[in-house]
Parts: sequence; C-alpha cells; structure tokens
Amino acid sequence: MSAAATGAAPAELPGWRHVRSGKVRDLYEPASAAPGEGDLLVVASDRVSAFDHVLATPVPDKGAVLTALSLWWFERLADAGLGLPDHVLSADVGPDDASAGVPAAVAGRAVRCRRLEMLPVECVARGYLTGSGLADYRATGAVCGVELPDGLEDGSRLHRPVFTPATKADVGHDENVSFAVVADLLGPALAERAREVTLRLYALGEEVARERGVLLADTKIELGLPPGVEAASADAPEALVLADEVLTPDSSRFWDAAAWAPGRAQPSFDKQFVRDWLLSDASGWDRAADAPPPPLPDDVVEATRGRYVEAYERLTGRRWG
Repeated sequence: MSAAATGAAPAELPGWRHVRSGKVRDLYEPASAAPGEGDLLVVASDRVSAFDHVLATPVPDKGAVLTALSLWWFERLADAGLGLPDHVLSADVGPDDASAGVPAAVAGRAVRCRRLEMLPVECVARGYLTGSGLADYRATGAVCGVELPDGLEDGSRLHRPVFTPATKADVGHDENVSFAVVADLLGPALAERAREVTLRLYALGEEVARERGVLLADTKIELGLPPGVEAASADAPEALVLADEVLTPDSSRFWDAAAWAPGRAQPSFDKQFVRDWLLSDASGWDRAADAPPPPLPDDVVEATRGRYVEAYERLTGRRWG
C-alpha cells in the first residue's frame, strides 16, 4: 500500500528518489545511483495502521519517537555483544546531494542504512502469551508448533521465551509458521542462527525493560543479508544484519509491570487507544463492511501520542522534546 493511496504522498527529498512506501514508512535511494543501488533512506512517518488499514489521522511525533527509540536500542545492543550488526549508517543531517547523512527535511525521523536482502520471514520472540500466539494456543495447545503447558491465560508468562516466526504477507496478516517451515525457506543453518539471535535480542531487551518497570511481552525483528551473500551459503548465518526498527511499541508489546495481571488484556504502550476506539460504538465504524476507518478524535490522538512518548521516556530514562 503506497502512502499516496492513503492520502499521504511521500515527501520529495532533494538528492533522493522515492522507491516505495509501506503502511508507516517511506523508502528512498540516492537519485545519483542506478535504481536498486546505493544506500537506503528509511523515513518513519506519523501514519498509524490498525486492522490492516492506514488511518487518515496521523499521530504527531510518532515517527520521531520510533526512530529515536530504535537508535537508542541499536547502540545498546551493539554494546551488549550480541554479535549481530545493524543496518544503521547515519541519522545525522548531511548535504542536500545525498552523499552522506539524511536530509534536513526529515531529520529526527530518518535513518540512512545499508541495503540488504531481507529474509522472507518475521522473526518473533515471545515471553508472554497474547495476541495471535494466544489464539494458536487456544486452538492447538501450541504456538508455531512449540507445545506449551495447559492452563495458560491471556498475559501468562511463559516458562522460557519461544521463537514464533511468521511468513510475510503482502496483503493482510502475516501467517505464523513452525521452525521447520523457516528451515525449509532459509536452510537449517541460517534458520538456526535467526532463531538464536532473535531469542538473545529478546532476552537483552526484556532485561533492560524489566529494570525500568516495563514488561516486554514479545517482539518482532527484521533480519537481512548483505548483497551478494546467498542464504544457502556457508557464510550466511554469520552475515546476518539487524534491520528496520527494533524494540519499539510498533514492533513489540510493552506492558506496565505494575499493572500486569494474567487473565485479561494488558494495558500497553502503543496504539491500543486507536484499536479500542475503532471497535467502540463511538467510532461508528462498520469493520465487517470493509469501509475505511473514520478519522480519529483529538483525545484519542493525544492519548496515543502520550503512550508512545511514555514508552520512550521510561525505557531510555530521557525526557522527550
């Protein structure tokens, strides 16, 4: 889905050529390079998606908050010795000719990064049971083929974190799959490395969050390979690179540790205000009719912004703005 299709055309940036837009991000490459070559510029917008729709109403500061939080995590993960390089080249403002850095027009919400061949799977780690994992568990007693004990509830903490990958869908929801499916797609060695680094990253993020009174219920990461490295090669497992965003409220579920109570949905630091309002009678939205969601009221926008900012401040210990 393009940004233009959602009523939010991507910005024209001097020295950069727009490549494509996702639900909330716009991707560019240097205009001086041949198509498909050169570094990439990833710009996080203030767009919000819910129930597979991009909403007409943006949430101010959302893109900047997610970018700043990702950069904070990338630094800490590098210092923690995870053994997983990331795609970030620079977030500093550079010249208008796109020879370095990011354009001033998108400073604070853009990252210049390495071009990668992305793995065709979402790498997900879960330490608590909720969302699609809970639905799988209720239907089968397992999540992505991983058997779990009886009697777990929404919000239950798992005995140990589990790797629950999903295949990427161009339209609609990603599909949860077993590790065996991932091994078939990537090869056993690369699949095992992807599982290992995903679980290690979750463990590091969970420890940091818990120290700040926040629970990391689950997280999704994107992994890629440098151009020229084939997934089937012996070098692929050690060549993996962490990309996109990391440990943000859009890629993870963060809960307030003080309010955690298994057996119900947990208050979260993300766009839950948006989802709840859209499903309420107040919105007047007929989701079954597949009509576009209505514009968000000011109080829902402000409450959603507040949760993103609170997540940033509690995790980093820094004031926003």
